[in-house]
Amino acid sequence: MAESYRRAGVDVEAEDEALKLVVEECRKTFSLRRGVGSPATPIAYFTGVVRLNEKLGLALKTDGVGTKVFIAQLMDRYDTVGIDCVAMNVNDIICIGAEPIAFVDYIALQRPEPRLLQEIARGLAEGARQANITIIGGEIAQLPEMIRGKREGFGFDLAGMCVGIVELEKMIEGLKVAEGDLVVGLESSGIHSNGLTLARKILLERAGLSLFERVEGLDKTLGEELLTPTRIYVKPVLEMLRDGIEIHGMAHITGRGLLNLSRASPHAGYLLERLPEPQPIFKIIQKYGGIPESEMYQVFNMGVGFCLILPPSEVERALDKAEKWGVKAYILGRVVKDPERKVILKPKGLVGVGGRFKTS
Repeated sequence: MAESYRRAGVDVEAEDEALKLVVEECRKTFSLRRGVGSPATPIAYFTGVVRLNEKLGLALKTDGVGTKVFIAQLMDRYDTVGIDCVAMNVNDIICIGAEPIAFVDYIALQRPEPRLLQEIARGLAEGARQANITIIGGEIAQLPEMIRGKREGFGFDLAGMCVGIVELEKMIEGLKVAEGDLVVGLESSGIHSNGLTLARKILLERAGLSLFERVEGLDKTLGEELLTPTRIYVKPVLEMLRDGIEIHGMAHITGRGLLNLSRASPHAGYLLERLPEPQPIFKIIQKYGGIPESEMYQVFNMGVGFCLILPPSEVERALDKAEKWGVKAYILGRVVKDPERKVILKPKGLVGVGGRFKTS
């Protein structure tokens, strides 16, 4: 039987229904402030922005590492998940054209193991270096009744919040996305920090693989591959913006995969006619799990960690900037008129609408 995210314990559709109720309550707060602190963006974009004054906005984002922390515990290695924590936040912040500037973390612990905390902090500091932000504080909570994990005494959860600044008139909300714009994908570093519940279910439970073995197709152990930190796209994207490259929309490709493109603009559809070859880890997961392409492309990034939507005249400059920063970039496809905002993966025969990919 093919594995699925729902069978692994993550029901995305139920989450969507619950989220609608949360958003409904949160929207009631939008009228509470005028001027400083009033919302400048709607809920459900990659990051939210509030006004500081007539010209400047403060972008805010919070996110965590998810069940990737279980891989760290099983490997007894904690120096990379801090990079993931920073990445999951700053990569969302830049989607609106904001510059990330500061970060705070939250670590919930089974007990305060010094080595655990030092290694997590080391990763956070490395993520901050890559994103050019400062870590100005955080919170450590001992929750032995709540936090158990996969290694006795080393159970933890890791989350953070990032703030950034953006000129309100320069915010990128996808309103300028137009038919004929091209979609450029920036390569991921691997699985990033999404879909690890499904990956663990397949690789460790169903296939019975060891995190300490080298699986055919990988140039490192399985555990090292799964711990590969999420790529941080801040420096190349900010340089594009500072050099005046006209970017109409951006999308951080996390959970939901390339379906995240539908969040980049309120009115566009996407026809992707070229997809890069995914890294071997994705083929290994698909092989052992018997997972259909539709499920793979809506759970994992499949080799594309970030997308830019640009006029055709700006694409070569964007590709050159990505290359300068050592990031492979691909022209994936184009924007099309589509009131349903579908994401079509032509090479795979998949159509994404209503939050799921289906065979066309």
